[in-house]
Amino acid sequence: MAASPGNGIPVIRRCPVTQAPHPQLGFSFLAELPTLDLEPPKRATRNSKAAKVAKHVTPAATVTTPMDVEAMARTLEAHPDYKLQRRLKPCLNWPGAAPGEVKTILVLDTETTGLDQAKEKIIELALLRVDIDTATGLPVGPVQVYDGLEDPGKAIPPDVVAITGIQDADVQGQALDEARVAELMQGVDVVIAHNAGFDRPFVESRLPAFAALPWACSFADLDWKSMGRSSAKLESLAQELGLFYDAHRAEMDCHALLAVLAAPLPQTQSTSPGANRTGLAHLLQSARNPSYRLSATNAPFEAKDLLKARGYRWNADQRVWATRLSDDAALHAEFDWLRQQVYHGRHAAVQVEKMDALTKYSSRSGQTTHQQL
Repeated sequence: MAASPGNGIPVIRRCPVTQAPHPQLGFSFLAELPTLDLEPPKRATRNSKAAKVAKHVTPAATVTTPMDVEAMARTLEAHPDYKLQRRLKPCLNWPGAAPGEVKTILVLDTETTGLDQAKEKIIELALLRVDIDTATGLPVGPVQVYDGLEDPGKAIPPDVVAITGIQDADVQGQALDEARVAELMQGVDVVIAHNAGFDRPFVESRLPAFAALPWACSFADLDWKSMGRSSAKLESLAQELGLFYDAHRAEMDCHALLAVLAAPLPQTQSTSPGANRTGLAHLLQSARNPSYRLSATNAPFEAKDLLKARGYRWNADQRVWATRLSDDAALHAEFDWLRQQVYHGRHAAVQVEKMDALTKYSSRSGQTTHQQL
């Protein structure tokens, strides 16, 4: 990341080549660029409401000439040696209206005092409620927002303060608005979190009514790399769309996730109206399908490296290698692989745990059966 001479605007620039250089953008316009104060914008207060978060962020930089900064950005953006990123502006009213079926989703994120769900607590919960046009996979209409802090009853660890910026004074005496949360949950078709395996147990422990809602995970349920993205990390997904935001605060993470999921996926882009597929469309589809946890019961010791390479993980408590499978076809293909590569035709009974959207990513078990191979 480097600053262009004389303007202080951060841009990403390719390293210059010494042989056969690419024609460079003329910089005669730099003398006309506005003088910018480089002091970064101040962060919003911890108890800011949704309207404040969604409000246009005015940079601290002061423009002293009438030159259009957006035009300046577009000039750099059009040149092959530069890439710009814009601050994410949360959308609180998505355009259009669905002529047909809609699904209502809750985008959810938490900040907590730590990773251990048995002893750590939620300190921030954010929710976005919005309708999705099932024909296009796009949000439509207004976004209802909730962002609440809660006192965990103990000191927030320094590493959590460093990541989130949330301090003890911010949460002192605070409690989640359970009535408002319950209102937003009414009629929801699916809850979406980016790492639902982390968020769901925390949320269900604090607010048990969430156990009755279907959940989907935008991190685990989508194969981002096969869909043309380089990473499943939320900040990276946003950056690929030319966006940046203040991460690790629950509400802004929710807005970033909704923007990422509403964007057309690279390998499915089409010029046909309404033909683009989004992450939201894929999640709504996958939430209807069960997934499976397959345990290779009594697998021979010498197969451990083969299982590990296949993506199985060792469960030390149950002393078994296990993997997750996304659908029926993948499950039956895995039966065949185990039969041939691990058990070599010997008698075996593997354990299969079937999980639907009501149990997936929760601490609760799904429906367990045994399959003879």
